[in-house]
Amino acid sequence: MNSYYTEILKELNEWKKKTRRKPSIINNASKTIQNKFNSILPEPYHEAVTAAIKTMVKAVLTGSQFLSKKPYLQISLPERENLVKEKINFYRKTAMIEGAGTGAGGFLIALADFPLLLSIKIKLLYDIAAIYGFDTNDYKERLYILHIFQLAFSSQAKTNQVFSKMENWEEYSKTLPDDINLFNWRDFQQEYRDYIDIAKLMQMLPVIGALVGMSVNSKLINKLGITAMNSYRMRIYDL
Repeated sequence: MNSYYTEILKELNEWKKKTRRKPSIINNASKTIQNKFNSILPEPYHEAVTAAIKTMVKAVLTGSQFLSKKPYLQISLPERENLVKEKINFYRKTAMIEGAGTGAGGFLIALADFPLLLSIKIKLLYDIAAIYGFDTNDYKERLYILHIFQLAFSSQAKTNQVFSKMENWEEYSKTLPDDINLFNWRDFQQEYRDYIDIAKLMQMLPVIGALVGMSVNSKLINKLGITAMNSYRMRIYDL
């Protein structure tokens, strides 16, 4: 095993260990605070986020809106991952610009950030899947994309549940229903919303909204990119 593969194995094992950790007291307390915080958010916020996530999930499941790229074949792991890192950087910069623009506009314009940021994230995942050689025309590969999304943006308790399925994806995917309407998008949107609520609300505040929007969007895209890289490493390189 060459040095690159050795380093990847180390990174993957560290990521797995971090992902598998049990919910801490702080995690549980944060969840309680988040639930209370949700109750004070304005109803238009809840409606906008719920609608945006529902639309995104259905678009992914049906294969509409997001164009599938042909899988990259016969390229090495270092070549794949260099391309993936370039994509993450490109989408991170795009999300920063978008976050600054909507953050500078106050509450109503900041609401528009949710569907835009969701679209950027899903496009990134489609690109990463193709670079790692997976065909997103396959319905179950699109489900894997949604599992990556959940893994990146969920509470630790939910993360543990999702990760256990992804570690055994080939077997687990055989049990998945072919009916897209059976996907639990309500649970999906609640976990995502809880993860980003406080930070994104700060984006709606005057003056600081633009800076918050840039920072938050950059971190969210970077986290998603790292999660996707390790999620596909688990599947194709048997590490």
